[in-house]
Amino acid sequence: MSPRRNRPKEAASSGRSAEDDGAGRYGGWQSSEDWQGEEWNVRHVAGASARGKAYRCPGCDQLIPDGVSHVVAWPAHSGVDERRHWHKACWNAKDRRTTRVQRSRNAPKF
Repeated sequence: MSPRRNRPKEAASSGRSAEDDGAGRYGGWQSSEDWQGEEWNVRHVAGASARGKAYRCPGCDQLIPDGVSHVVAWPAHSGVDERRHWHKACWNAKDRRTTRVQRSRNAPKF
């Protein structure tokens, strides 16, 4: 049996905007970048502030473990529901990456 959680669940935040979510809460700094013709808000999250949950990076499709520094990015025109957590290296290499092609086990690799 797994242990019981003693922390209260947070309320759903579907109506909040990205500005309501303070950058100081995550122990990082926030900037703005242009990517694929869109303006993106980018927040750098310190490792000490990245506690409580593991995320899946959309760049490499691998888990970002609890306590690892990473980047949170979302389009400037949308709210916090569109946030995605990236490894720092994956965010920096986003222009050099292509869509991951899923192949079967016996498919040729060329």
